[in-house]
Amino acid sequence: MQIGTPLSASATRVMLLGSGELGKEVIISLQRLGAEVIAVDRYPHAPGHQVAHRWYAIDMSDPAALRALVEQERPHLIVPEIEAIATDELARIETEGLAEVIPTARAAQLTMNREGIRRLVAEELGLPTSGYAFAESLEALQQAIDGGVGYPCIVKPVMSSSGKGQSTLHGPEDLESAWNYAMRGGRVQRGRVIVEAMIEFDYEITLLTVRAADGEGGIATHFCEPIGHRQEQGDYVESWQPQAMSARALEKARQIAQQVTSALGGRGIFGVELFIRAEQVWFSEVSPRPHDTGMVTMASQYQNEFELHARAILGLPVDTSLRENAASAVIYGGLEAKGIAFEGVAEALQIPGSDLRLFGKPQSFTRRRMGVALARAESVEQARERALEVARRVRPVPGE
Repeated sequence: MQIGTPLSASATRVMLLGSGELGKEVIISLQRLGAEVIAVDRYPHAPGHQVAHRWYAIDMSDPAALRALVEQERPHLIVPEIEAIATDELARIETEGLAEVIPTARAAQLTMNREGIRRLVAEELGLPTSGYAFAESLEALQQAIDGGVGYPCIVKPVMSSSGKGQSTLHGPEDLESAWNYAMRGGRVQRGRVIVEAMIEFDYEITLLTVRAADGEGGIATHFCEPIGHRQEQGDYVESWQPQAMSARALEKARQIAQQVTSALGGRGIFGVELFIRAEQVWFSEVSPRPHDTGMVTMASQYQNEFELHARAILGLPVDTSLRENAASAVIYGGLEAKGIAFEGVAEALQIPGSDLRLFGKPQSFTRRRMGVALARAESVEQARERALEVARRVRPVPGE
């Protein structure tokens, strides 16, 4: 792909649909490679808006609004970064040749709906997953659990992210509250959930998988070292790289990731989530874009996940090599306010091997991710300790 000069007739225009903290880093990486970037989000002054060449705030689930913006800006590439997008309209845009969708419009359609991706992986590819069912009502949910899923189980909206709307059910007494929470937490109000049987796993990983040009007209698949992570309420709170695992389990994980990403097609990075028990591996989920747990790669890899995504998008070579052991830990808002400030940043960065990113989100919520702490060390254990301490020292406070 030829890369032009931003803000000129030769510009290579990339439109990001979703411009949060992950999108912001993708924008920076694309701009370093000479792309002109248009950032789109549902609210003004999102993190990616603050660094893009141009930005817009629209309802990306509105097909007419999405098409109007694409026709106005005429991007060469469209990069979906969130779930709440009119993916059927994206498919039409791609079919009509208005722009190329990354990785593909079909991949966006399948992965932004848990039903689409689960049916592809379990029913078409025949890969191991937890037991599951879909339900459109509280009664259907009860029938699915009683009919085979059983307790304990997990209920999620078919369209959501970062653990929103996700609940663990231990018995019938949890059913109604889980259904109601899923209805509130879905990205798109479709009244449909997936219920999954609980797998007793030893740990879970994100296997960042990159599909990039091989220099000979084809696509090659590359893997980052596995990322371990800890979640609370379905949302990641810390991650580390590499996650120790057996050679056989890693081989199985890579085989599953390659099958899934090959079926989805296109170019770019995919965050493939997997459950591991000894040498058994189960598919959990996949995101066709940088993954929140992958923020650790800003400290651990020669090319972080955002740089890998940008390079793959633009048809450039990639290097997934690990540089050193590292970890990340989330910095939450801790309060409900607009325009907050942060104290303790200098104290946090006194920790050896430390770094952090403050995302610049205009509004804080108690459990909203407002930053991430990063740390490098000789061992993963020490890196985790350092990252958690960096996050602890950064204190969100009301802005003046």
